[in-house]
Amino acid sequence: MTSDIPPLTAPVRMIESAGDRASRLAHVESATGPAVAFSHCYDDDEHIAEHKHRRAQLLHPSAGVVTVTTRAGRWMVPPGHALWIPAGIVHAVDTFGRVEMHSVYVLPDAIDGLPQHLHVTGMTALMRSLIVEAISLRDEAETPRRSFLLGAMLHEILELPERPLGLPFPSQGKLADLCREFMARPSAHLSIDNWADAAGLSRRSFTRIFRRETGLSLSTWRQQACLMAALPRLSAGEAVTAVALDLGYDSVPAFTTMFCRMMGTPPKTYLRNQAPA
Repeated sequence: MTSDIPPLTAPVRMIESAGDRASRLAHVESATGPAVAFSHCYDDDEHIAEHKHRRAQLLHPSAGVVTVTTRAGRWMVPPGHALWIPAGIVHAVDTFGRVEMHSVYVLPDAIDGLPQHLHVTGMTALMRSLIVEAISLRDEAETPRRSFLLGAMLHEILELPERPLGLPFPSQGKLADLCREFMARPSAHLSIDNWADAAGLSRRSFTRIFRRETGLSLSTWRQQACLMAALPRLSAGEAVTAVALDLGYDSVPAFTTMFCRMMGTPPKTYLRNQAPA
């Protein structure tokens, strides 16, 4: 005997339209509380032009990958991570895959100790739960429970661990051009001497100036650039072997060693941990 009851399926969430986005941002600007949270969806390969907020933003994709670009560099935010964007920072957003986004907008003085620099963080199970609850309570009247949950969420922001998924760009024109060209064609094989020659600098001067401009050695910068190129492809289901070889690694173990050093876990374990429950 067959059942006439159709199987349960997850509801398909609608992509946020330009009008929806304007309404959300207007709500953010008019809100008076210390924090306000939203859930919204972006389509694959969507570009949100440069903009800024009077509040800080904690941007957390629960599915899909986003990159955020500012004049200072580029930051990648895969699932299981968030990006802290201080108030007033001009930034643009690009999506890879359909993105399910949670955003928390926080007044700069909502709590002592809020970060002052833009950076990627890990997420905690508690933080994810607090954000979901904050979204559900957004339009409710002020109650002791609501105040308690928002306060807990603000304190949990201070506990989120920083992750190496930012890619600062030098302000020096030629060095910035070299970095942008590398991002278009990332490779594990990058010669300091070649870059120094292209910049018209000695190897020693190039190394000193690059670290001063980015805060990183060229080797660490290159690894982070390769990681940022790899993560969207891995999250989309591409094989680790194909991604590693395309990036110029001599072997999968060499790529895995770099990935473990940067992310604390092998690629397959990392992706399994980011999969929705």
